[in-house]
Order: sequence, then structure tokens, then C-alpha cells
Amino acid sequence: MLITFIAAYLLVSIGIGLYAARRVHNTADYAVAGRNLPLYIVVATTFATWFGSELVLGVSAVFVEEGLGGVVEDPFGAGMCLILVGLFFAYKLYKKNLITIGDYYRLRYGRAVELLCSIIIIFSYLGWVAAQVSALGLVFHLLTGGALSIVAGMVLGTVIVLIYTLFGGMWSVAITDLVQMIVICVGLLAIAWFAGNLAGGADKVIDYAVTEGKLQFFPQDADLKTWLFFFAAAITMMLGSIPQQDVFQRVMSSKDENVARLGPIIGGSLYILFAFIPMFVVTAAVLVMPEETKALIADDPQKILPTLVMGHMPVVLQIAFFGALLSAIMSTASATMLAPSTSFVENVLRNIKPGMTDAQTLKAMRVTVVVFTLCVLVYAISMQDSSIYEMVAGAYQVPLVGAFVPLVCGLYWKRATTQGALLAVVSGLGVWLTFVFMPGWGEAFPQQLAGLLGAFAGMVFGSLAPQYIANEHEDVVHYQGSAE
Repeated sequence: MLITFIAAYLLVSIGIGLYAARRVHNTADYAVAGRNLPLYIVVATTFATWFGSELVLGVSAVFVEEGLGGVVEDPFGAGMCLILVGLFFAYKLYKKNLITIGDYYRLRYGRAVELLCSIIIIFSYLGWVAAQVSALGLVFHLLTGGALSIVAGMVLGTVIVLIYTLFGGMWSVAITDLVQMIVICVGLLAIAWFAGNLAGGADKVIDYAVTEGKLQFFPQDADLKTWLFFFAAAITMMLGSIPQQDVFQRVMSSKDENVARLGPIIGGSLYILFAFIPMFVVTAAVLVMPEETKALIADDPQKILPTLVMGHMPVVLQIAFFGALLSAIMSTASATMLAPSTSFVENVLRNIKPGMTDAQTLKAMRVTVVVFTLCVLVYAISMQDSSIYEMVAGAYQVPLVGAFVPLVCGLYWKRATTQGALLAVVSGLGVWLTFVFMPGWGEAFPQQLAGLLGAFAGMVFGSLAPQYIANEHEDVVHYQGSAE
């Protein structure tokens, strides 16, 4: 019965996505839902942006071992990213009427910076989407009792998400996100309630977490090095996720600037709030099945929540759990399949092949979605031994050191120049790579923080020094007619 209900839910999700695809008539519809989304859908889709496998499975696995201090990067950094976008970036970017974040770099600095930053952003999605694909494989493997291998589960899950993302673009992503957010909230709340009862009450779960030091967020009696690494972990997704196409698409899909500003703020706040539910449930699991949990922590802590649900909860809650988990994964996977594909076509392919019609651009976006998804699937299969949390956390160091500084300085520092932006990208990535590959350097000082400081230094020096590279400012115009 569990598999039947889940299969039916997946078919309904595909149907909703394909129904929403009827609204797609041009590239603006496909990429930013025609800039028509109301507040409640923008809240839902920003909330669902990162409410994926890393939160339900990855964050809970890290929390049970390291406590709140171990998950500063996600959910706290990730949620704060959305709030910061709403407070300081959404209004300014929305008024520019752009389709991709790469368009902003072109508008402010010219094509060279557009191309460099777009490639950085596209590359960063590889690990992020691969984490969702890996989680889909794990979920289908558990659902079928091992009858379906993890690799086969990856393929099946990828095909399901690809179908509605391919045809409906941002319209399908947004509408399915709304439905999936409802499933996530209802399902996880019901599971948390039942898990608390199994453990003897919510107060016992919380008391255990306090006693074991799991709610300790900031480092205690720490030296400067520990604080630096803690700070670097916090800003990786907090700042590194700001220059990202999936976040930008949600802002630009809003029906007006007020929705663009409020949507991420509310969505980010909800994200942080609901992140505590998987952490609560995994703590309850330690009390309900202590021996099994101990063995799973040594083997794969990502299996603790599914094991608790499958072994100690009724079928109704099993359906709720896997429905919520699949909703979380698919909502994130669909958005992160679409975002890099849109960026590639708009900011890389259109520079290589200028003069493309709207119909050709829309077709290219769909083809790119398929190609990128296949690349991600291969990468996910090759990275099966990596944890979901590690894959996600590592993905955002690249845009942090390469794309964040040109964005924030371009919006808030009038003296930022094309030369400064180019030097920021080169110096940020150069310093970061040096710390990555030099033995001992990355252990002595956080590599992403070193890269970020290098990028700021490059921007300031490059902008204030004599200008050997001319400033470039280019209008970005997108064809708005029908692609039919």
C-alpha cells in the first residue's frame, strides 16, 4: 500500500507540472513564469528552494552527531541567505527586468564578467543537484526494501523530475512547489508529533538534546581558529547562495517588487523554523531505538529517519514521511535542474550564437535541461560515497569566492569597475584554489574565507587602480513574444 500511494503521488506531481506547462509560451514564461507569481506562491517556492534531501536527511544526520554547531551552514546560513536577498537584493534586481543573474553581470560589467560568473554559477549546481539525485536513489531503494538499487532509484527519480521540469519550466516548478510545500509541512508535523509520543513526550526529547549539548550553537571556550572556521561555514551558503540563478528566478518571477522582497524573507524564515522538525525527529529516534541508531551512526546516519519511520510508525505516517521527503527532494531538484540550464542558454550560448529567436532559445533551454540532468546523474552515481550534506556544502564555495563580490559591489559601490570585477573573480578563485591544493593551508585558515577576502581585495584594487580594461555596460533585452 505504501508503494501504491507513493506512486500515485508521483503521478499526480507529474500531472500538476504538465498542466502548469500549458502557461509556457515564450522564454520569459519558461524562465521566470512571466513575472506573474503572487506572494503565497513565491513564499512556497522560496521555502522549497533548499528544503530538500540535505535538510531532511543530511542536516538531521549531522545534527545527531555534532549538534546545532555542526549545521550552521545549513539550515541557518541557507535560510539567512533568503532573508538577506529579500532585504538587500530583491528590490534592486527586480527593477532591472532581467531573466538570469548572469544578465546583471553583463548589464553592470559587460560580457566578459557575465561569461565568467555564469560559468562559476552553473558549475556550482553540479554538487547541489547531485545531492538531490543521490537522495532520490536512497529513498526509492528504501521504499522497495532493497529491490531497487540506489543507482536504479537515481535514474527513476531523475526521470520523474525531468519530465515536468522539461516542459513547464518555472511555471511547473512554482505550482508543484506549492503543492509539495503543503505535503512537506503536514507530513513532517505529523511525524514529529508521533515521534515525540514514541520517545515519551516532546519534553523528554528536548531535555535529552539539552543534556547531550546538541542545542549548543556557538563554539565554547574556542580559540580564534575555531571561530574563523565557524564563521566561514556560516557564510558559505549565507553569501555564496545569493548570486545563484534558482534564488534569482524566484525573485524575478514575482508579480511586483513588494512580492519579490517579501517572498524570500518569509520563505527563509519558514525554512529555518521547519528545519528544527527533522532535528527533533532524529533526536527522538535516539531515544526510541538507541541500539539501531548507534549502529546507523557508524554506518550511515542518513538512514536514521527512514529506519525510524519504517520500523516504528504506522503505514499512514510512512506515506506521510516519504511523501514529504519526496516532495522536498523533487521541489529542490526541479528548480536546480532549471536554473543552470537557463543560465547556460541566456549567458553562454547566446554569446556564442547571437541572434537566436525566442523559439530557438526556448528549445535550447529544454535541450540543455536534458543534457545537464544527464551530467548530474553521472556525477551523482560516481559520488555515491559522499554524504548529501558534504555535496551541498561544497557546492557553494565556488560562487562565494567567484561571483558574490562583483554582485554586491556592483549594486552598492558606484566605483566598482569592469577591471575590478575581473580581478575579483580571478583573485578570489586563485586564492581559494591555492588554499585547496596547498597542504596545510586549508587546515590553518578557512579556504572559502581566504578566497572571499582575496575577491574583495581584487575588486578594490582593480577598481581604484589605473584602468587598463575599459568599463563595459550593456543593455540586456529579451524577446517577449510568443515562441509558438
